[in-house]
Amino acid sequence: MKRIAILGSTGSIGRSALAVVSAHAERLEVVGLAAGRNVERFAEQVAGVRPAVVAMADAGVLDRLRASGALPEAAVAGWGEDALVAVATHPQVDVVLCASAGTAALGATLAAIEAGKTVALANKEVLVMAGRLMVEAARRQGVTILPVDSEHNAIHQCVDGRAAVDVARYVLTASGGPFRDRPAGDLAAVTPEEALRHPTWSMGPKITIDSATLMNKGLEVIEARWLFDASPDRIDVVVHPQSVVHSLVELRDGSVIAQLGVTDMRLPIQYAFSYPERWPAALPALDLTACGPLDFQAPDTDRFPCLGLAYQALRAGASFPAVLNAANEVAVARFLERRLPFTAIPRVIETALDAAVGHAAADPSTLAEVRELDAWARRFSSSVADG
Repeated sequence: MKRIAILGSTGSIGRSALAVVSAHAERLEVVGLAAGRNVERFAEQVAGVRPAVVAMADAGVLDRLRASGALPEAAVAGWGEDALVAVATHPQVDVVLCASAGTAALGATLAAIEAGKTVALANKEVLVMAGRLMVEAARRQGVTILPVDSEHNAIHQCVDGRAAVDVARYVLTASGGPFRDRPAGDLAAVTPEEALRHPTWSMGPKITIDSATLMNKGLEVIEARWLFDASPDRIDVVVHPQSVVHSLVELRDGSVIAQLGVTDMRLPIQYAFSYPERWPAALPALDLTACGPLDFQAPDTDRFPCLGLAYQALRAGASFPAVLNAANEVAVARFLERRLPFTAIPRVIETALDAAVGHAAADPSTLAEVRELDAWARRFSSSVADG
């Protein structure tokens, strides 16, 4: 029996994870749940799995949950970051699924690693902002970080058991988002409603906008650098609209190994929960005869410059990826609020990266330094976006 804690249980990844637990009730048990502000959904989840420990984003939300009557008082870790840490490091927990959006779970993920927990990682910010801190801590503690993002999960499946020296190139696939065929001149008029209509995946608003700008793939390139200890010139991106091939690796003899599967996040989540075993999945098998042609194209970084900016930040090293991440979050939020046009998102990010030369000169050695840089980048990007 593997005992699971889920950080971000009410989001799409968290809900899929609970579906995996339900499908494998004889193998998986939920010990801890943490969520943001969706009281109604969280109350249903708590009643369904009866975890030993729970946490919420803030005191007001926790009070509302208590008032609902769904929460056994003995299970309450509290609210905020300290409570997230308590859930992630609970002594009964074996595997921590980090599925919360943004930076809230940064400290909890590092604490889980330091406590010797296996980490199933679905949160990009953790490695984009603090990749070196996380992987060095995992190395010290002998902890495995298992990727849940479908692309990195696919690469993990392709390289598992292979010597790193045998891998020449890691290739991440991208759907291309809803605007992959939209002329450049039409992008300035894109609305949030259009950008939120992803052609393949059902995801939260922020990650869906990132997919539309190709920043999501840029963040995944940075993740891959840390997950697979790969230099930027060994990580490529191809646009694959069908989203059947989730990623590929090229071996040094020229062979290419790919992972294919249905577009359902329960599959990579189950892989992370079951690893190193393979369990039957409560999902339809991939029907290759129904897939039709599989297309692969080079990404257009002229129309979608965010991908190129991510490579720029990664090659610059130090703390530039954290600045990239913060600036992107600010710009995406302004776009969703209709305060910034779609094509201004990369301009805000590029301006922040240019200004970061004096602020991102060295790798942060503590989470406090990461947060300090993140706060500066958000202030600066906000001034640019609102100017």
